[in-house]
Amino acid sequence: MTDAVLSILVLAAFGLFAGAWFVWHKTRETRRAMLMVLLGIIALVNVAIWTVPDAEGDAPIDAIGDVDQGE
Repeated sequence: MTDAVLSILVLAAFGLFAGAWFVWHKTRETRRAMLMVLLGIIALVNVAIWTVPDAEGDAPIDAIGDVDQGE
């Protein structure tokens, strides 16, 4: 499930980049376009935080499966 969420987040970030280009190209609204780019960057950084492993080779996303679900 978390893989799907992260995939959707990456797609949303690329959608924000495309939308920012469209807004800037058509209307020249720099502020709105830059805010969309900033939000896309923040989304990609969040994905990187969850998926990039640390020095020991453990990614935070791997720890989610180790949590007891109360079964």
